[in-house]
This record gives sequence, C-alpha cells and structure tokens, in this order.
Amino acid sequence: MNQCLIGLTGGIATGKTTVSNYLRDRYGFPILDADIYAKEAVEVDSPIFQEIVKRYGSEIQLENRALNRTKLGDIIFNDHEEKKWLEAQIHPYVRKRFQEVIDSLDNQIIVLSIPLLIEANLTHLVSEIWVVFCHYDQQIQRLQQRNYLTEQQAIARIKNQLPLTEKITRADVVLDNSGGLDFLYQQIDQIVKKRIQP
Repeated sequence: MNQCLIGLTGGIATGKTTVSNYLRDRYGFPILDADIYAKEAVEVDSPIFQEIVKRYGSEIQLENRALNRTKLGDIIFNDHEEKKWLEAQIHPYVRKRFQEVIDSLDNQIIVLSIPLLIEANLTHLVSEIWVVFCHYDQQIQRLQQRNYLTEQQAIARIKNQLPLTEKITRADVVLDNSGGLDFLYQQIDQIVKKRIQP
C-alpha cells in the first residue's frame, strides 16, 4: 500500500498544532510530532541531555534537573553555531523515531508535524509538504503570548527559521491561518476532500 505522508510545517506559532489537532480529531489521521521526539531526545539523563549539560554547565538546568528551555533558547537563537551544534545532537534521534513509527503504522495517510522540515533536510520523509502561515505581526504576538516572551525574544526565534515566504515556495499546500478557526478549517476540509479523500 502506498502511504501518503503529509509533511506539515510552517513558522513558529503559525498554527501547526491547530492544524494537526484538526486532522487527527476530524479525520483520524495519525500525527507524528517532531517536537515530542525532540523532547524525548533531551529527557533527563539521556545521552543527548548529558552532552548539553556538559557543554553549557548545570546553569542550563532547572531545580528539578530538567533543561531550562528558555535559557537554552536564548543561547541557540542568538548564536548560529550553537544552534547548529544542538540540532546535530537532536535531529538524528528525531529522524530515527520518525522512521520507526512510520514503519510500524499501516495507515494510508500519516501526518508528520515537523517545524524544521525544510531546514533539517527531512523532506525526503514525506510525500507532500503543507505549510501553515499567518501575518508576521500575528506570529510575533502569538509567540509572545504562548511562550511568555518579550517582543525581542519572539523576533529572534522567528528570524532563526527559514522565512515563511521561502517555505511557501516549496509547498504543495498552503494554509492561511491569519483569519479565524472556521476559515482555517474550511481550507483543510477542501484540501482533504480534493487531494486526500476525493
């Protein structure tokens, strides 16, 4: 059976989770989430966690020994070399987990939610690329609200990703999340009906 592997991507805080939740709840598509696998990769005392602590010291940890993600984010989103180093630790683990889970599923349609699908050269894993976007000022505002960041911190995180305009040029499907949820869901329904379940 030919599986359709949808690579769902977009910018940070553009609405990928909203889209993947809808695809799961409305259509029953399994969702494989790169963020979940990336969190697994840095669980306390995992080999990758130990490498991170070795590199940045114990001040990168919270009181419960878990990683201080805000502090780690401030390091990697302001230093390209450190970002590259961290991704080189985490991306192979994430790739391996995706392949394991894909191999274990016999669903015809699987959604791979991968924020860095294009940047991390993971496009070979998917049959088609779906990009979620919203307006830049909305993206900043949503990211500030979601992650309790200053405007400067939010902009640094956005600028560290491939520009949305560039992601859109690689897309098979583009979803506009600059309106309300109904507007977004209507687009998804039309695309599923036309492309996935005609």
